[in-house]
Amino acid sequence: MLTRRSFIGTAAVSLAMPAVANAQFKLDPKFHPQYVRVRADLAPGQIVVLQNARFLYWIEEPGKALRYGISVGQTGLEFSGNAVIEVKKEWPTWRPTDAMIERDPAAYGRFKGNTDVQPGGPNNPLGARAMYLFQNGVNTFAAIHGTSNLSSIGQAASNGCFRMANEHVMDLYPRIPVGTPVSVL
Repeated sequence: MLTRRSFIGTAAVSLAMPAVANAQFKLDPKFHPQYVRVRADLAPGQIVVLQNARFLYWIEEPGKALRYGISVGQTGLEFSGNAVIEVKKEWPTWRPTDAMIERDPAAYGRFKGNTDVQPGGPNNPLGARAMYLFQNGVNTFAAIHGTSNLSSIGQAASNGCFRMANEHVMDLYPRIPVGTPVSVL
């Protein structure tokens, strides 16, 4: 019989699961935020993503950037080109795109034919913060966002977005104003 106490206990454990799983996973130190030297011709105030290297660079001054490890899109789902961050959200809601639902109905089928969204929070795939990429004023459906799935950092594991550890995206987020240019190479 399901009691109130067992229900609350089960709910608490399920909310803690991402934290428990990540407590056992150690992110490679090269993917931790660190200042690095970059080409001096990169203008401050922009983001440069090197997909093959799995790094995002926030250019702070000529020749100097803050580098973060990221996860990039799976083969065939990569985003590339130039964009602008036009929307930022803390603890964003999430809904898979129609293409994601079609590609993987086992994972996303519950969203088919409705307008449901997953509320923001620790189990949300967008994590703690999201910065949405637009081209010519149109949402690309790609974003720079957090994740509690630390094992994906350094991998081609997303549906086209750029994932960062939640702590790292929370560090980057206040540095980035709306209108920040992003170059994905």
